[in-house]
Amino acid sequence: MQIINQWHQFESAAQVADAALEQIVNSAEKAIAARGGFKIVLAGGSTPEKIYQQLANAKTDWSKWMVYYGDERCLPADDKDRNSIMATNALLSKVSIPKANVFTMPAELGATEAAKKYREAIADVEQFDLVLLGMGEDGHTASLFPGHDNDSEETVHEIYNSPKPPSDRISLSAKTLANTRQCFFIVTGSSKVDAVNKWKQGADLPVATICPSSGVDIFIDQAALGQA
Repeated sequence: MQIINQWHQFESAAQVADAALEQIVNSAEKAIAARGGFKIVLAGGSTPEKIYQQLANAKTDWSKWMVYYGDERCLPADDKDRNSIMATNALLSKVSIPKANVFTMPAELGATEAAKKYREAIADVEQFDLVLLGMGEDGHTASLFPGHDNDSEETVHEIYNSPKPPSDRISLSAKTLANTRQCFFIVTGSSKVDAVNKWKQGADLPVATICPSSGVDIFIDQAALGQA
């Protein structure tokens, strides 16, 4: 089965954020209407942070949102470099999502124990409604890095040798990230040009391993396409 990548091009990172924001709210509305809830996987990164800040003002039934994370750094629970702290400051502390509906990765326990507990936390998830992902300059996504050999059947990976600090992390697997009705990649900035070109040419990059049956939507600015 061929996976279709839909590339949505915008002039600026701000326009990428605006467009993605609109589609996230639409996705939530449809999921809540169809299934009574909205299961979203959040990404880290500066552009997702801007989206979350704007999302805090959206009109949606927050009580029906269920929030998960794509990856997390093994740092203290209150460390500012954790994805969970960024998402809490930008969005979760400002809206009325029930605390029981926010599934934070307990990465402060260390990769082994955190991965074990998060496998249990997502075991009952039949399918996510929306997975948000970014892409690093090396083509990594979540904490799935080039050259790493992860068990493809795992739902959550323990990561011990991240090329970016800290070395210890946990990450949803490509298989888990692909178990979604929609997948949005948010890609901005000129530092991503090489990885974007390799991705388009079919290179073996972690971003290319995320293959939902519905395909992926890539929201990208001109800088990341080398057009700025």
